[in-house]
Parts: sequence; structure tokens; C-alpha cells
Amino acid sequence: MASQTTVLKVGMSCQGCVGAVKRVLGKLEGVESYDIDFDAQKVTVKSNLPPETVLQTVSKTGKKTAYWEAEAPAEPEAKPAEAVAAA
Repeated sequence: MASQTTVLKVGMSCQGCVGAVKRVLGKLEGVESYDIDFDAQKVTVKSNLPPETVLQTVSKTGKKTAYWEAEAPAEPEAKPAEAVAAA
């Protein structure tokens, strides 16, 4: 899988929170680099992993974790369920 950037919004209230995020990202196989912006509560991860894997790993720290709105992966558009007539 090609390298991609995943941007997350992580609720970090202290340097201990930053340390917890650094710990899990440092252990995660496939992470090339990461940048933690404490003031913006923003974590940018460059890896060859699916965004979902990065999100789930960071959320294991117990911090509120979500995709950074502008960078959220495109969701396939949900089509309304077609009513299937019973034969």
C-alpha cells in the first residue's frame, strides 16, 4: 500500500497525553513519521496503513479521537434502500 497521510483531531490536555499518543504511534508497524500539534489538538501521521487503523490505534490511548474534518476519508455515498417487491 502506498504511503498516505492521516490527520486526526485528538483531545490532548497535557504533555502526558502527547506522550501516550507518541507511544502508540511509535509501536505501530507501518508508521513512517508523525507530527503532534498540541495547541491545535492535531496529529498528522504518515504511514502505509489504512486511516481506520491509525484512528483505532490512537483512540486506544483513551483520548477523544476523530478524523480532522477537512481531511476525512471520503465515505462512499449511501444509496437509499430499494424496496424489493415480494414475488
